[in-house]
Amino acid sequence: MTRVILCDVGPRDGLQNEPETLSPAVRADLVGRLAAAGLPRVEAVSFVRDDRVPQMSGAEEVVAALDRSGPTDLSGLVLNERGWERFRAAGLDRVNVTFAATESFNRANGNASLAEAVSTAESIVAEATEPATVTISVAFGCPFEGRVDPGVVVELAARFSGRAEVVLADTIGVATPSNVRALVERASAEGFHGHNTRNTGYANALAAVEAGAQLLDAAIGGLGGCPYAPNATGNIATEDLVYLLDGEGIETGVDLDALIAISTWLEGLLGRRLEGYLYRAGPWP
Repeated sequence: MTRVILCDVGPRDGLQNEPETLSPAVRADLVGRLAAAGLPRVEAVSFVRDDRVPQMSGAEEVVAALDRSGPTDLSGLVLNERGWERFRAAGLDRVNVTFAATESFNRANGNASLAEAVSTAESIVAEATEPATVTISVAFGCPFEGRVDPGVVVELAARFSGRAEVVLADTIGVATPSNVRALVERASAEGFHGHNTRNTGYANALAAVEAGAQLLDAAIGGLGGCPYAPNATGNIATEDLVYLLDGEGIETGVDLDALIAISTWLEGLLGRRLEGYLYRAGPWP
């Protein structure tokens, strides 16, 4: 049976686009619930400026409140050297360094040029003693520059081959399965991060696995989006993805009922219906 690693990015990519800011204690509680559901990896925090993304403020407080005794790898996202310094002081299991495939998105999201962002990522990967993931955002399309040249993405991914796990992100949810299959294979990417903005996210995730990806990002309840990507709605929902993968004979090792319970809890916490479907429809049979 094929097996994939699921990373729930709900506590980071999911919550960063919510109108309200949840306390560090509640965010740590969410991470703990996800870990207890059997997720092998959870992206717990991002080390970014509080004034830029207030929903992610107090990352160190979140980390301090986490139960680190279980097998789940807890990761933190960094964009720059300052974030990297904070990550090292906090001491999580894995660092996720991200930059965009286009000049414009790097400027909007990280206030750096593409060359500067890539140089920073290379420096962090070289220094890291923890396992490193490099996520290339807007790999399939940019809100500012439109279609992205696949050759550029392949070249960027090649810089980190053998040094870090490479994840291709469809940040604004514009990809279709043939795009994903071709680029994941051509870039030899280990992972795929999909958004369901145009209802292609789940098909894209299957295409990524067919192309050789062993890691898929998703967010509990379908939470998420990017504050610097106009109209970028939620990630694919972790529980919906687990149901799909299980049905396709792809093993995840994640407790589906536990995920549904977390989404139900989150719905009450946020006071609105979430984007995912399964927590409302229920598992079957």
